[in-house]
Amino acid sequence: MSAKTIVILGGGVGGLVAANELARQLSSQHKIVLVEKNTVHAFAPSFLWVMTGNRSTPQITRGLQQLLLPRIELVSSEVRSMDLAQRHVETSKGFLSYDYLVVSLGAELAPETVSGLPGDFHTFFTLEGSARLRDALRSFDRGTIGVVICSLPYKCPGAPHEAVMLIDNLFRRRKIRRQVDIHLFTPETQPMPVARPELGHAISEVLRQKDIHFHPEHKLTSVNSEVKELDFGNKGKFQYDLLVAIPPHRSPRVVRESGLANATGWVSVDRATLATSQTGVFALGDVTLIPLPGRWKPDVPLALPKAGVFAHAQAQVVARRITAEISGSVVRDQFCADGYCMLEAGEGLAGFAYGNFFLEPSPQLNLKTIGRTWHWGKLLFEQWWLSTPGFKRDVLASAIKMGGRFYGILAII
Repeated sequence: MSAKTIVILGGGVGGLVAANELARQLSSQHKIVLVEKNTVHAFAPSFLWVMTGNRSTPQITRGLQQLLLPRIELVSSEVRSMDLAQRHVETSKGFLSYDYLVVSLGAELAPETVSGLPGDFHTFFTLEGSARLRDALRSFDRGTIGVVICSLPYKCPGAPHEAVMLIDNLFRRRKIRRQVDIHLFTPETQPMPVARPELGHAISEVLRQKDIHFHPEHKLTSVNSEVKELDFGNKGKFQYDLLVAIPPHRSPRVVRESGLANATGWVSVDRATLATSQTGVFALGDVTLIPLPGRWKPDVPLALPKAGVFAHAQAQVVARRITAEISGSVVRDQFCADGYCMLEAGEGLAGFAYGNFFLEPSPQLNLKTIGRTWHWGKLLFEQWWLSTPGFKRDVLASAIKMGGRFYGILAII
């Protein structure tokens, strides 16, 4: 067996899982290289807790090398280009040749594509933005807050709904909730339209009970920050005192220029194998576009949500398929699109939505009753993810052996 080099682009959820899985399964003669420009890894699901002041930056960040198994070579560099014909990648530190390439570069934010959106806009989709928003919310004591999903698709479909419920809880704790009006705007027809209508209605009802105003089918056209006004075209205009934006998402430039991206700007892959049209090249996570059965509007097909749970599962499939190909064994692993989402509701409570996203004729998701169990499960997962790779394996083995409600949650994750 000749030695192979596997290059993984991106050190987010998918890249980390793929690298560590390959390191566990492949013999040491094979080289595993992870390219990531950021040397510090931030746990994005906890950005909302930074926004509420329940987490600080050190609590949800780790040195990237700390989360990787020792045999993995970390190249702290920016990816500049991919030459798929010559099978090499150009980084800011030189060229890397590969036998297998895993593209896990995620989605980047493109706020400049929204007319009038100020450069210092508030958002909880970055660590720095979450910290700034925390400070803005602390000094806010009355007025109207507009949380706006600027366009589709965006990462973590449940995050905006979690955010408005956590913001609601912040002001209830300060006993000034009646002085604050909270609105959530989205181009979607319902919360999480990839789910069945019943789930969307259930989330809408929770928002209504909390006196959070939900505005579906509102596509933002422009922002006038001087007069603090949002323009939704034929849906009218809206005055705000504090704007929180989920900016447009797009694939990174290097992906769009590589020839991997399709007309939508995202990477098409085989939905079961995550293989691209290029031999030996796989793509996973937020950078991909995977069609689903059904439509959320007559002219808009459903697509797999951009969420860490899918990047995690896809990375495991890709790593196992590469391992099988290299070892000459039968390749069996396929991505099945079983997914879940824990929805923070404030007051130490959370819901749990889960289901099969590849189910015909359309995805079917279920929502567990909101309670403390799912909030504790999210806390456990946060600590598990931020631990070292060796500790993760030990905890997972213990969880499976010990069983129990909360260990069971961790074992399922």
